[in-house]
Amino acid sequence: MSFFIGLTGGIGSGKSTVASLFANLGVPVVDTDAISHQMTAAGGKAIPVLQNTFGKEFITPEGALDRIKMRRLVFTDSTAKARLESILHPLILDESKTRALSSSGAASYVLVVIPLLFESGNYLEWLNRTLTVDCSESTQLQRTSGRPGLDEKTVRAIMSSQISRAERLQRSDDVISNEGSLNALQDAVNRLHREYLHLASSIN
Repeated sequence: MSFFIGLTGGIGSGKSTVASLFANLGVPVVDTDAISHQMTAAGGKAIPVLQNTFGKEFITPEGALDRIKMRRLVFTDSTAKARLESILHPLILDESKTRALSSSGAASYVLVVIPLLFESGNYLEWLNRTLTVDCSESTQLQRTSGRPGLDEKTVRAIMSSQISRAERLQRSDDVISNEGSLNALQDAVNRLHREYLHLASSIN
């Protein structure tokens, strides 16, 4: 029997850093953002239907999704956002399950990074546990403003489109605070790793 943990958190919370720390402990990590990027890259599985749905202007000359242009569209057009999600989410979910299951044979548990875990609801039925990486909204803004295509206005729009920090914390089984040092973060990951190994062994 497999044990799957969903890792989530708001933009700029430090999901990738936490996932890397788990990976360094030998935990297989499935990253739904990485899967999304692969599917929307040149030659990606989602490109033909995205071009048919939104038009060639949303595809770069190299054949990939123009993510900056698409981001601007979906934050001003809820219908476009729904169409995009209806295309990408089923593809990403299926691929995530496939990778998680293929990784579970040689590991006690698998970590699945899902930024919109609670927003989508599609993953909860097959996850055994959920983990949120948490930080203040001011820290989110500080970490993300200035990334390519992300000014403060865009970051705030992304944050407002996600569930509230309070709701995310309330719905999560476990929480890691990412406001302190890297050493403190590592200690928190180590503690949860031991707990997850115990939980996984109890059902496997």
